[in-house]
Amino acid sequence: MNRLEKVRTIRTALQSGSPVIGSWMQIPDSNIAEIMGRAGYQWVAIDMEHGPVAVNQLPDIFRALELGGTLPLARVASPLPINCRQALDQGAAGVVVPMISSAAQLQAIVNECHWPPRGRRGVGFQRANVFGKFFDSYTQEAQESLVVAQIEHIDAVNDLESILKVEGLDAIMVGPYDLSASLGMTGDFENKKYKDVLSKILEVCAKQKVSCGIHVVQPDAKMLKQRISEGYTFIAYGVDTVFLNHSATAPK
Repeated sequence: MNRLEKVRTIRTALQSGSPVIGSWMQIPDSNIAEIMGRAGYQWVAIDMEHGPVAVNQLPDIFRALELGGTLPLARVASPLPINCRQALDQGAAGVVVPMISSAAQLQAIVNECHWPPRGRRGVGFQRANVFGKFFDSYTQEAQESLVVAQIEHIDAVNDLESILKVEGLDAIMVGPYDLSASLGMTGDFENKKYKDVLSKILEVCAKQKVSCGIHVVQPDAKMLKQRISEGYTFIAYGVDTVFLNHSATAPK
């Protein structure tokens, strides 16, 4: 799979306001990744924040996703530049960065996600360029990594206009559980205060012309359509663990 070509296709879709649907993985297993990679999603993010995924497990997982033509992303463990660099070096085409709280923090992340001259990420032989075999062609890919900032706290919402102005940001993504927790109503997605905050996020994103995303954690096709109709365009649908929980439940 040509990762750079896929990145550009997704970026173009987001810039045009078209929905891009991906999914989520928490189980560090290449067999599951192969199934997810052939499930029809445009991208799958490997959850290194809440899933038990180590850096050395990423190459096999990414290879399996790419077999099905699915772009591999990593939701890194924390908003530290080194986490982004390590995931990209192993072959992630982009990163989803949790708990972004300010424009300055995001700018530092963006800088560390790209090789010079665009950024400050370290240049070298790595799994992403097959340890130098495709160094020259990867030089361009390393200038175009996808960067998605997770907005997961009311403090980030209050500074959202500044965050959205950071050059190199492809989309933001609401973290519904953490955002609701920051409002003192963990998981209460029907609460008016929570819904009002979501509306504010969508409004600011539309004004700034930046793609807004969200995670439809529980697989529900009707909810997916609703989120698209509301204006979300970078959407994660389900999680491998949630899919398994739904399908593995014993009949009664």
